[in-house]
Amino acid sequence: MVFNNEKVKEKALKIKAFLLDVDGVLTDGSIIYDNDGLEYKKFNVKDGQIISHLKSLGFFIGVITGRESDVVKNRCKELKIDFHKHGIKNKLIEYQKFKETYNVNDDEIVYVGDDIIDLCILSKCGLSVTPNDARFYMKESVDIITESKGGEGVFRDIADFVLDSQNLLIEIIEKLKK
Repeated sequence: MVFNNEKVKEKALKIKAFLLDVDGVLTDGSIIYDNDGLEYKKFNVKDGQIISHLKSLGFFIGVITGRESDVVKNRCKELKIDFHKHGIKNKLIEYQKFKETYNVNDDEIVYVGDDIIDLCILSKCGLSVTPNDARFYMKESVDIITESKGGEGVFRDIADFVLDSQNLLIEIIEKLKK
């Protein structure tokens, strides 16, 4: 990962919650429609795999997406995402609600976003992240640029980084070896 701030690991130590955009983060940003108007999206299973481990360690997981999509709603329910809001035009309002609902402060939240609609949160959260394939102005505005492109394990990159920074990743690995 590329770090735009020397104190990134210190920031990761404070994280208690993960908040994500969807299109361009959990997916590659493509929207596919068939002839009947059905929508399709591709999610990376590696992103989903880490969520249950994060939740078991007491982390909160949230999604704020600008699009209304039954596909995304179903994925959020399947992964038991704590907080998911869809069709949001002003993400900052939902960000504030997330903080109040889970009693977390800005510096305890990592936010992953890939486009200009996410800048309002990226400038406030404790640890800001964007995928490798984000626009240059997004990369200039965050603490971390992941190795992965959108839809290719972006969330897993940052989840593993935070867990490793807090010495929790080794616990998960050792537990699963038994």
